[in-house]
Amino acid sequence: MSETSRIAIIGDKDLCSPLRVFGLSIFSPTSVGEAKAMLAQVVDEKYTLCLIQENWLEPLKTEIAELSRKFSPVCVGFSDYREISESVEKLLRELSIKATGSDALFTRGRNDHETR
Repeated sequence: MSETSRIAIIGDKDLCSPLRVFGLSIFSPTSVGEAKAMLAQVVDEKYTLCLIQENWLEPLKTEIAELSRKFSPVCVGFSDYREISESVEKLLRELSIKATGSDALFTRGRNDHETR
């Protein structure tokens, strides 16, 4: 993986460690302070993308909001459940609006059944 496309993951060790085989850097905090320090390290080491497990989104909310003003790293939440959670959906909706100017990707399913 090139230096300009490095990807970090902040999440539980048991869930994220297997992803190392894809060349992803894994950060597994055990406290909020550690999670903040690891996110700062991701910024300092100039990662372009940081996937953050859902349970760390709320504790890192302030730091993620500050980073949203920067070009990188792009911080995206993920859930380890099959169904998308509210906090991940909200974050993805915000990213969709930033990227496309619309949240059409998230309203389509609701509109489809309303018009039937």
